[in-house]
Amino acid sequence: MSNLHAMVVVLFFVTWPAYANDNRSILDFNNDRFVSGTHAIQDATGVDDLFMFGDTVHSTQDISGSLHVFGRMVRSEGAVGQDAYLSGYQVTQSGTVNGDLTVSGIKVNVGDVHGDLRASGRIVDLTGNVWGYALLAGDEVNVNGQVTGDVSIKAEELAFGKGAQIEGQLTIFESVMGAAEVPTNVIEEERITRRDVSEWEAATGDVTFWDWRNALLKFFIAVLIITAFAAWFAAIVPRKLADLRRHILQRPFWSILLGVLAMSVIIGSTIILMITGYGMQLIPINLAIWFIAVLTGYVVGTYAIGVGVLLLVNRPEPNSFKTRAIAAATGAITVVLLFMLPYVGWLLFLSILFAGLGAITHWLFRPRFLS
Repeated sequence: MSNLHAMVVVLFFVTWPAYANDNRSILDFNNDRFVSGTHAIQDATGVDDLFMFGDTVHSTQDISGSLHVFGRMVRSEGAVGQDAYLSGYQVTQSGTVNGDLTVSGIKVNVGDVHGDLRASGRIVDLTGNVWGYALLAGDEVNVNGQVTGDVSIKAEELAFGKGAQIEGQLTIFESVMGAAEVPTNVIEEERITRRDVSEWEAATGDVTFWDWRNALLKFFIAVLIITAFAAWFAAIVPRKLADLRRHILQRPFWSILLGVLAMSVIIGSTIILMITGYGMQLIPINLAIWFIAVLTGYVVGTYAIGVGVLLLVNRPEPNSFKTRAIAAATGAITVVLLFMLPYVGWLLFLSILFAGLGAITHWLFRPRFLS
């Protein structure tokens, strides 16, 4: 087994319990229910507030309180007595929401909402009726239901179905004025206001417009920042950075464990300083140490991942600034992609931080139990 394979195995076992548990984890507290798991399904009756988290999240029964759901594939079929908050990749809300609904995702399908609706995504389909106002933002917005209140829409493509009808005012935010066609049977022209797309955030700032270009830009910015720090470290301390990444790839488990212990000491000492009262004056120093530990841990862990990936594809060890920068960029791309994984990404991200911090701690203090 290669060194990179060993680290992948360690990361797998660190994060697997949180991801691979197909059985639901359920906690009931005063008629409120908390459900999590890879396949989180809620099919019990008599629930007040409901909180759900998982890969596939499915609520089938009515609840009397509010609904809070986050997952990759989200379905809400039961009626919700109060407000609902749904977020995920593909979100389908077919049960009636008696309060307000706030929903975001890539593909969003919305049913009946007795209160106000705030929906954003790449594709937003309004198939039900809304008795309050509606704020809709997406690349593609399809309106097939009736809205009693006012409607504000920002979309590159806007379509209205046969059942669409707006009783309030309609405000369309568009880059080309007059581009969106609105049938007269949906709303009369005199109740339509057209505004420039740049005014959307000022007018409706609580709804985020999902934009793949913006998401891609953030991805490259994250990669660039991590690459820059890792390349800078590789330039000023190339030999020490090489020693640290060898330690991580050769002893990934102990690196992660020691990193967890080091972070525990930093955080724990901060709490102790706060308790003593007099030691609160030293808290800024602890915060500075924590910041340096996080930054250097991520840089060293990222660089180790990058070199490991290059070694895995039979590339030689970096021996110049150019090859070290390539390794840093490779690690940065890998780390950002790992972070984007649903639900386990942050655990992998933390594992890389702890591995880097553990290697640094071993270099500085040489703990005997790791000798």
